[in-house]
Amino acid sequence: MPKLKTPCTVGSICKALETLAPAHLAEEWDNVGLLVGDAAKPVRKLMLTIDLTGRVLVEAARGRCEMVMAYHPIIFKPIGRCTAQATPIAYAAVRRDIAVYSMHTALDAAPGGTNDVLASAIGILNPQPLEPKPDEAQCKVVVFTPPSDLLAVSKAAFDAGAGRIGNYGECSFYTRGEGTFRGAPGSNPSVGKPGQLEHAQELRLELVAPKAKLRDVIKAIRKSHSYETPAIDVYPTEQLYGGLGTGRIGLLAKAMNLQTLIAHVKSVLGVPHVLSVGQRRRRLRRAACCAGSCGRIIGSALAQRADVYITGELRHHDAVDAAEKGLAVICVGHSNSERLTLRSLATRLRGMLPGLTVTLALNDRDPFEIL
Repeated sequence: MPKLKTPCTVGSICKALETLAPAHLAEEWDNVGLLVGDAAKPVRKLMLTIDLTGRVLVEAARGRCEMVMAYHPIIFKPIGRCTAQATPIAYAAVRRDIAVYSMHTALDAAPGGTNDVLASAIGILNPQPLEPKPDEAQCKVVVFTPPSDLLAVSKAAFDAGAGRIGNYGECSFYTRGEGTFRGAPGSNPSVGKPGQLEHAQELRLELVAPKAKLRDVIKAIRKSHSYETPAIDVYPTEQLYGGLGTGRIGLLAKAMNLQTLIAHVKSVLGVPHVLSVGQRRRRLRRAACCAGSCGRIIGSALAQRADVYITGELRHHDAVDAAEKGLAVICVGHSNSERLTLRSLATRLRGMLPGLTVTLALNDRDPFEIL
């Protein structure tokens, strides 16, 4: 994975987080991205947490963290004011000059994100999305440049949003060839003279770009190109799924009964208690999971013939429905199903941003305690 340059800023960290979990993967009702802060501010220390509570914010301030990635957004809906009474956590973050970014459902749907981490911990082999979603609509942009323009043109295109494929940025391909052109009277070619047939060594540069950013990418290419009228081709591409989507499903590494699976889940997630639905001795092989509150996709688990469904929490009526339809369920607690992803995210960020110190909040915990 490409390493971003140091020193880090809020903006460069946002770019890394967006690379790992593009905002377009988030649910429509969600609010992901930079919620508080200045993109230009330098950052030496980033803290990861599921919930940004008052105690976690104090911990971040005492640890001199200039930025926090709070998985759950501290602002969900548009606000009319930012005051200590109306939005206490956001107000406190502003007062302490701590930037706040949220990944939430974008990280859930992304490859290597929350649900992949949960599925791996459970022992689900080759997990696939329960509800796949296509990646952002893309197109292929092809431009022909003299070799001397390659770096400037590709950088301009990358900065405008081109060249992202999954978890990788600045992706491109180029081949060498020879181009011909004859400038019309009044033209101003960078090579040769108007009216003469010219032969020039050129590179064919290919990049992918989101359709939503196509205008910006083409504008950036033209601005950075030395030709008066560069040749640019745009090709539509099919939308692919590529492991994107809500929840995960697959076969357990080995069949086991519900009681054994419960013990395994409690161990790998570090939780003392869970809620379960189903017969303890029933043999299970096909497992589905979804971090957080995921009752709405139980139908997808049933449709894909899952034997068991592991999630954070369910409504009472969803649990009743699952029991009636023979689907075993394990509920581990909302944030308990999500917290494991922070360790994985920390490791990935340290690789991308070697100049950044990444820590996990010690005061971050599920608000519920089973007595």
